[in-house]
Amino acid sequence: MTETPVPSEAAVTAAEACAQCGRTLVPGDRVETGGRVFCRSCYTSLRAELEQVVGAMSSDINYANATVGALLGGAVGALAWWGFTVLTHWSVGLIAIAIGWLAGFGAVKFAGEKRSAALQWIAVAAAALSYLVASYLVNMTFANKTLAERGEGFRVPFPPTSPELFFNVVALGFGLMDVVFLAIALWEAWKQPKPLALPPESAA
Repeated sequence: MTETPVPSEAAVTAAEACAQCGRTLVPGDRVETGGRVFCRSCYTSLRAELEQVVGAMSSDINYANATVGALLGGAVGALAWWGFTVLTHWSVGLIAIAIGWLAGFGAVKFAGEKRSAALQWIAVAAAALSYLVASYLVNMTFANKTLAERGEGFRVPFPPTSPELFFNVVALGFGLMDVVFLAIALWEAWKQPKPLALPPESAA
């Protein structure tokens, strides 16, 4: 009696089914992406839908609303940093990073969850402006405190009376760590409205 040979484990291959339509996959009609496998027809259809969704997120953007949102977000971050300084009399530059995040977040929210390179630049500009204003407010607080302790009558005003005064106050004590915090804040603002990108086409 002839025994039927038992296939080795390596020779046994489990039949794969398309994660979308359930059709059994065959070599040449199999695409793996995101940890799942699809037939090429379903993969092409799903990718086309995703490309349409991603494209819609970067079109018909209300840049006026986005600018308002970015400025409001940056203003909230600036006031938070300044408020913390007023309450604690301690300037923590790390808090300034929230300015960038909030500026980017505001741009995206007020644009209706849209994302584009132009929105990135709007968020970065709003974050930079908010950071400078926050720096002025923080330095103004410490300068006025020092002036009061000396018994001097002069106070650093807000709003500043001239661009020269503004930049002179912002420059007070400006050092390497300020550059680092500003750079991180701008990076946070840049990341929020970054357009989504699909991964490269998967091969069969």
